Amino acid sequence: MTELELTVTRRIAAPREAVFNAWLVPATLAKFMRPPEMVLPARVENDPVEGGRFSIVMRSAEKEIPHAGTYLAIDPHAHLSFTWESPYSLDDSVVTIDFAEVDARTTDITLRHVKFRSEDARSGHERGWSAILAGLDATLG
Repeated sequence: MTELELTVTRRIAAPREAVFNAWLVPATLAKFMRPPEMVLPARVENDPVEGGRFSIVMRSAEKEIPHAGTYLAIDPHAHLSFTWESPYSLDDSVVTIDFAEVDARTTDITLRHVKFRSEDARSGHERGWSAILAGLDATLG
């Protein structure tokens, strides 16, 4: 099951630079890096350099879900790649995000996440990433 992967895409009504930077600024990440059931802003720490680490704690009144990772690649305004450490993913799980400029005010995002424990874990992450991209769109919109 470790070869399971998912791809989620979304068109965001914001310039590519703004969309890319939203993934690296802790205050902005805290606003959108959470699925709908985690109603509180996430707690975020970030060192956005290749080899740097990040920590994202998604929160609700009842629980907290810790996530962390290491940046593998940062190509400004075009590409991010990082490990994804969560209670629901494998240790060598990796997320890549590509940012394509549609025009000066619109960006297409393609997010790919590889390696899951099960089909259920993959499905849960697909729902989560889709909600996170919708939250990003709302945050920047």
